[in-house]
Amino acid sequence: MNDDFRNDGARRVGQVKEITSLANPIVKDIKALAQKKARDETKTFMAEGLKLVIDALDLGWTIRTLVYSKAAKGKPLVEKVAARTVASGGLVLEVSEKVMSAITRRDNPQMVAGIFDQRWKALKDVRPVGSETWVALDRVRDPGNLGTIIRTADAAGASGVMLVGDCTDPFSLETVRATMGSLFAVPLVRTSAGDFLKWKGSCGARLVATHLAGSVDYRTIDYRSKPVILMMGNEQSGLPDDLAGAADALARIPQTGRADSLNLAVATGVMLFEVRRHLLALDGSR
Repeated sequence: MNDDFRNDGARRVGQVKEITSLANPIVKDIKALAQKKARDETKTFMAEGLKLVIDALDLGWTIRTLVYSKAAKGKPLVEKVAARTVASGGLVLEVSEKVMSAITRRDNPQMVAGIFDQRWKALKDVRPVGSETWVALDRVRDPGNLGTIIRTADAAGASGVMLVGDCTDPFSLETVRATMGSLFAVPLVRTSAGDFLKWKGSCGARLVATHLAGSVDYRTIDYRSKPVILMMGNEQSGLPDDLAGAADALARIPQTGRADSLNLAVATGVMLFEVRRHLLALDGSR
């Protein structure tokens, strides 16, 4: 991977480069972030949009590379973000629209994109207290679902999202887009089912899981007396027996009509806002 892009201290601090060629090695490295292998190797990912980049910087995320199209040159906010990137030792690229389209894989790309370090929270550092709510997802496979759930968790005031088992990558371009910027505000944990079950035994929270065999109406469960871990199962197969068996309550959302199930992200949203109902008010007061 090109030294200008690698997170190894090899590049010169605060470089500003103009790039018009798709053959440029830095462009190739950024395009490679569409593949999980490259994201895993570099521990980086791409986010598009000026607002998202500004929000990420404001929330303390480390930017490695800022990319903006020639059309954005001279815009005060873009210049400010470029200055912040240079000040933090990042690389700034001014690129042609053709290059921007190639990097973002869009015909009408955003004018700004950022390459950021990935950020994970260790499961051992999660100690739910008070009215905290965490979402735990078992083997979620659809990037759009995961992104929507992260966005919904942010909106409902959840403390974070746990990815249990073989989940889709939260830092894929499709997932990042679906989070609409909430990725930068919601802590993420990845863990195995075994480690999650061990952690659950001592975390002091109530584990509420949705399950087709759930006999309890989700609106009747006590969500107030303890922190809550809301566990949602895989899109196709639902929760396996070991995870379902560890739940303090198995919940079900009553349905009518011909549909036999809800989309995972929709079901998670319904559950989350019920869990957090007593904490949410239109005027922002609690």
